[in-house]
Amino acid sequence: MTGLAAALRPLVASVAALAAFAVSTASAPVAAGPVAGAPPGPRAPKEFVALRSVDPTIIQDMRYATAHNFVGEPVDGYRQPLCLLTRPAARALHRAQQRLLRQGHSLKVYDCYRPQRAVDHFVRWAKDPRDERMRAEFHPRVEKSRLFADGYIAEKSGHSRGSTVDVTVVRLPAGPTRPYVPGEKLVPCDAPREERFPDNSVDMGTGFDCFDTLSHTDDPRVRGERRANRQLLRSALEAQGFVNLPEEWWHFTYRPEPFPTSYFDFPVARRPVAGH
Repeated sequence: MTGLAAALRPLVASVAALAAFAVSTASAPVAAGPVAGAPPGPRAPKEFVALRSVDPTIIQDMRYATAHNFVGEPVDGYRQPLCLLTRPAARALHRAQQRLLRQGHSLKVYDCYRPQRAVDHFVRWAKDPRDERMRAEFHPRVEKSRLFADGYIAEKSGHSRGSTVDVTVVRLPAGPTRPYVPGEKLVPCDAPREERFPDNSVDMGTGFDCFDTLSHTDDPRVRGERRANRQLLRSALEAQGFVNLPEEWWHFTYRPEPFPTSYFDFPVARRPVAGH
């Protein structure tokens, strides 16, 4: 037994050492490891707000959070269907809305702040000649190879600065707009209103994001009620400091911009905005 005890002595010592190490490790502070789930990501500057917190009456139809857009799928960075804007731009929209409400109309926004990752998604799509699944609606008369040269797609967007909005006018009371069904038959965005995808906005002569010269705000082919509707939108917004992009009747930028040279990339969601 003495010989056996002597032989087991090193093994007993080893077990004791391991036990002591385990106890000391358990009692030591544990470094925080990575938390499961998505990283928090960048946050918006404090000057950004959710439009709904400034004016809940403005209708929101956030197309890039859905598949009903020229890409044909939800766009990178749009985690929730929200309109985010700099506070001055949101307050200016509120003032324009008050004017339009008195006239029996409401604003409706299609897009507001747009993260740079969404713009990058547009660029990748534009450089892929094989993907033309939405051409029949959004650019039926413009070759995809022309989208950069004609200025419809660019590597930077004023939307990423937070004071640009894509917007239209709806006559009150606003009727519902049916949801888009992926794969449904597409109709050209410059077709007569009764043939285009249904939208509860007034007739502006084309649908939103129509890549065509007919979308130019002052295109001489747009006459009568459609021209009056474009002027109604432009006059309401210009009175509050917005400037229209002449090539797109729906595109307006508030001036002066709080961030005239900054292009942000925080996602469109409640979390990146202070107070949400």
